Amino acid sequence: MIRIFNHYVSRMGIVLLLMEMLILYAAAALTALLWTGAAHHPLQLTFSACAFALVNVLCMSTLGMYQQQEREDMRATLARIAPAFVVGFALLSALMHVVPTIGFGRAGGMAFVLGGAGVLLTRLLLFKSPSTGMMTERLIVVGDGALARECLELAARAGGPRRFEVVGCVPVPGETSCVPAAKRLPPGESLLSLARRHGATELVVSVGDRRSGAYPVRELLDCALGGVRVTDAAHFFEREASQIRLDSLQPSYLIFGGGFDQSFLRAAVKRTFDLAASAAICLVTLPVMLAAALCILLEDGGPVIFRQERVGKDGRRFQVLKFRSMGLDAERDGQPRWATAQDPRVTRVGHWLRKLRIDELPQMINVFRGEMSFVGPRPERAYFVEQLGRAIAYYDVRHSIKPGITGLAQVRYQYGASVDDAVRKLQYDLYYVKNNSLFLDLLILIDTVQVVLSGKGAR
Repeated sequence: MIRIFNHYVSRMGIVLLLMEMLILYAAAALTALLWTGAAHHPLQLTFSACAFALVNVLCMSTLGMYQQQEREDMRATLARIAPAFVVGFALLSALMHVVPTIGFGRAGGMAFVLGGAGVLLTRLLLFKSPSTGMMTERLIVVGDGALARECLELAARAGGPRRFEVVGCVPVPGETSCVPAAKRLPPGESLLSLARRHGATELVVSVGDRRSGAYPVRELLDCALGGVRVTDAAHFFEREASQIRLDSLQPSYLIFGGGFDQSFLRAAVKRTFDLAASAAICLVTLPVMLAAALCILLEDGGPVIFRQERVGKDGRRFQVLKFRSMGLDAERDGQPRWATAQDPRVTRVGHWLRKLRIDELPQMINVFRGEMSFVGPRPERAYFVEQLGRAIAYYDVRHSIKPGITGLAQVRYQYGASVDDAVRKLQYDLYYVKNNSLFLDLLILIDTVQVVLSGKGAR
C-alpha cells in the first residue's frame, strides 16, 4: 500500500488503473489514426484520446472495478465492463456536443471495442496467470487472541489487485487462543527465522498486553533490522480496512499518529469542494427533486420537507432538511427511535427515496448554510449523541469536523440501529476525521455514486 494525502491506496490498484488508462488511450488514438489517417491534428488527437480514457476509467471506478473486492471470473468482470462502457459512451457523446474538439468520427464504436478487449485481456493476465502469486503478500500474526482472529479475517477479505496469505499466528503466553489450531505456528523458533523460512514480508503484532515479559520486543526489533516489516494491528486495520479500531486504540496513537488536518488551507479547499459538488448535484437532480416532492404530496398530502434537530461541529445543533420518507405519526409518542433498513414507519414513496438516497438531497441547503459538508460523519440526533458519548470512548472526536451528506461510514456500513452499530461506524468516522483530504472526499463521492446505482450500502 502507498499513502496518498494520508489515505492508503493499493499499489497494484494504481498500477492496474494506469495500465488500463494507457490501453484505453492507445485504443482511441490507434482507432482514430487508422480510420481517419492524418485528418486529426496531433493535439486534438491527444486531447480526444485522453478524454476517452479518463471518462471510461471514471465509469469503471464508479462501478467498483478498482476497489479491493473478491477476485472475479471473466464473466463477472465482463458484467461490470459492459455497463461501464455503455455509460462511458453516453457521457462521451454528451461531452462531444459540449466540447466539439473531442471526436473520433465514425471510429468511436471501434475504440470502445478495442478498449474493452484490452481491459479484459489485462485483467485476465493479471489475475489468472501463474504470476498472480507474485502479488500475494505473506504475513505472520504475532499473537493468537481475538484481535489476531480479526486480523486473519481481514486478510482473507482482501481481494482484487491486493491479496494476503497468512502463514500463521505465533502464540504469546498469557493470551487466550481464538484462532484455529491449523493457523497456530509451533513455538521455539525466532520470529526472524520464521519469517525468512516462510518468505513472510510483514509481521502484524496483535498482542494486547505489551507490558508483560512475554512480549517479544527484542525479536520484533531483530525483524525490523532484518528487513521484515513490523506493523501494529491498529495500523494494519487503518491501512487495509480504513478503520481506527476502538478495542485496541491507545490515546498516543491518535495524538502522535499524524493526520487531523484542520488548517486554513484544508478548510478552504473543503468548503470550495462542498459548494461545487452541492451546486452541481442540485442542478443535475432538480427534476428528480421536483418529482420526489410531487410523489410525497400525492401519497398522503403531508409536508414534503422533514426537519429534525441534529448535532454538528463542536456540538452545535441545527435543523437538518430531508425529503419526508416516514408517515406523519412516525414518532407520535415523542420517543426517539433508531432508523432501520426495513423500518415499518417508512412510506411506499419513502422506501424508494431512501433506496436511491433521494431523501438526502435537501441537505444541500444545509451545506450552503455552512452547517454541513458534502462529505463527513453522519449527523446524529442529540438524544442518541448523549447516549453514545457516555457509552463509547472517543465518540465526540467525530464532532471536530462538520457532518456530511455522505461519508466513509455511510458507504461502508449498513444502517446503524444499535450501540454496537454505532461503534462500528465510529471506526470509519475516526479514520475520516484523522485522514480527511480532497483526495479522500473524491473517492467517497465515487463510492457514493456506486452505492446509489447498486441500491446497496449504508445510511
